[in-house]
Amino acid sequence: THFKSEDGILFTADGKTLIQVPRGKGLTEYTIPDSVTSIGDGAFSGCESLTSVTIPNSVTSIGNFAFSSCKSLTSVTIPNSVTSIGDEAFSGCKSLTSVTIPNSVTSIGNEAFRWCKSLTSVTIPNSVTSIGDRAFWGCESLTSVTIPKSVTSIGSFAFDGCENLKSVTIPNSVTSIGREAFAGCPLMVQLKVKWFKLTHGI
Repeated sequence: THFKSEDGILFTADGKTLIQVPRGKGLTEYTIPDSVTSIGDGAFSGCESLTSVTIPNSVTSIGNFAFSSCKSLTSVTIPNSVTSIGDEAFSGCKSLTSVTIPNSVTSIGNEAFRWCKSLTSVTIPNSVTSIGDRAFWGCESLTSVTIPKSVTSIGSFAFDGCENLKSVTIPNSVTSIGREAFAGCPLMVQLKVKWFKLTHGI
């Protein structure tokens, strides 16, 4: 067999990939086993009662939609073993207030934190080179963002709709900023930008 089930949660037979947590399981807290190296696409998607999850430092990748629409998830610590955060990995996590991205992560996927309405702070480490399209779209509670000198590209609509974003510093390592990356930020009073090439305008 290629799969195994533990307490109704589906894994690959070797236990290295967590494939699916049933939406109706009603989990509020969960500790991912140390055997897991990959959180599969959509693994926790729609687990609306989940408030906290512990990710062990055996995990290297968080799949697309892995925690999307986990509406009760309030905080998450991503261990420094993780190198990639998938597209829409935490999109629609409306209760998520803070997230720490470790300096092992090199890219933040498209729409990774889209519509995280309660997110007040995010730390982007100096290992990240690209911020995906709509990565922080609609993060209405973000007030400031520091983009590290490692980042070379900021995707289209990356911070669009961040209604309370007041200040952003963009380092001179950034060579491309996507279309309307900071649109819908009416309170923006300080946008410090070094030299860069416009790809589609701001």
